Amino acid sequence: MPKASDRSTNSSLIDSQRVEGTEVYDDSGKHIGVIRRLVLDKLSGRVVYTIASFGGFLGMGGDEYTIPWNRLSYDTSLGGFVTDITEAQLRGSPDVGRNNDDDWYDRDSEREINDYYDSPYYWSS
Repeated sequence: MPKASDRSTNSSLIDSQRVEGTEVYDDSGKHIGVIRRLVLDKLSGRVVYTIASFGGFLGMGGDEYTIPWNRLSYDTSLGGFVTDITEAQLRGSPDVGRNNDDDWYDRDSEREINDYYDSPYYWSS
């Protein structure tokens, strides 16, 4: 699967296919997971969450977690995204959108995710 680091560009724009499959690292540079898919706000067009897979072998069989997009930053030297979210935080996170495609996108669930990760609400900015 293509990764965000596969091709250099001067643009800050990127196709979602190139983000899906990109590695996720903790803030010490240790590989902890892979971006599986993005969640967009239909009205603004902004990416607001990512569903990332952690654990498993070669990105297979891991658990999926919903993470606010603003908790990730792209690191060009790693060719992947970095987060300060710990494994313990992931494991204790709300079971919203995790490992399923249920329609969980309601404000109460979003508040739960954002409050848990101490992340600002994207809809109020």
